[in-house]
Amino acid sequence: MNFAEGVGTRWNPWWLTALVLAGSAQAQTIAVPAPASKPDAATFNYDLQPRQIAEGTWVIEGAVQDFSRANGCNIINTAFIATGAGVVVINTGPSRLYGEQQRRAIERVTREPVQRVLELNLHPDYFFGNQAWADRPTQALAGSISGMQAEGTAYADNLYRLCGDWMRGTESTPAREAVLPQTLQLGQHKLELRRLHGHTADDLVLLDHRTGVLFAGGLVFAERVPTTPHADFAAWLSSLDTLEQLITSGQVKSVVPSHGPVHTGLAGVQQTRDWLQWLTTLMQTSAERGLDLGEVLGTPVPQRFAHWAAQPAELHRSLTQWYPRYELRALIKP
Repeated sequence: MNFAEGVGTRWNPWWLTALVLAGSAQAQTIAVPAPASKPDAATFNYDLQPRQIAEGTWVIEGAVQDFSRANGCNIINTAFIATGAGVVVINTGPSRLYGEQQRRAIERVTREPVQRVLELNLHPDYFFGNQAWADRPTQALAGSISGMQAEGTAYADNLYRLCGDWMRGTESTPAREAVLPQTLQLGQHKLELRRLHGHTADDLVLLDHRTGVLFAGGLVFAERVPTTPHADFAAWLSSLDTLEQLITSGQVKSVVPSHGPVHTGLAGVQQTRDWLQWLTTLMQTSAERGLDLGEVLGTPVPQRFAHWAAQPAELHRSLTQWYPRYELRALIKP
């Protein structure tokens, strides 16, 4: 079978149709608001617009898109909490320039000093703005710091290629302090830091018990195809179960994913789980049937995913990285 047959109407085995339709009990769709920020490539102004979502809590929403020069590679949600005893910043964005503009945006909102800066995992748009926070503690889980140190140069190469002059002056600057899972009482805010994993080896999640805002990091994607370069799929699904229990316990009033719109309830968790289950089933079933990568890349995406951001680029990245491992597993399976 050649690739053209694989993506054409002549090749549509029953099992593929069943796979595409599987899981049709869809997660709730989340409304994607119009971008508040309008990046200006002529002036390299990210136009960061903090939006208050709870008491003392602001989110600076990135575009629900893939990296591009048009959006300044600003596709991440960063945030800050003015606790009354100092500000906690969450993620610092994709570039030195972003970090500098983020700092000015925070200073326009609150006069409280920044106490600490938290990065929720090792990916570059979580920490590449750290140069702007050199005089403040920048913190992440120990495994995330090790990953930042090991992969920072490669990250910088990729982002300079993708983002162009938005990256001017940016150097990979990993978080300097390892933070442990703990509960911090800062002013009136009780901030619980949890260590989970699956999206990466160390995923930091923050729950503000005063406001009920859950910063879920890269474990939850909303209306966007999840990225998987450091994924452990089984662990990720287990972490989603943990987050679901936390949300259904009534402690969580809103969920802030690192990528995708802020939302309430389980929709983001369910969307992410649905995608991971579909992706891993696709790879396992295809490998067992002896399909090559080209044929799998031609698999139609279920309609419920078709409108998501970064489609099909992220799917192709995931298949290219992970499918050979499923093929090898199928070959050595007794």
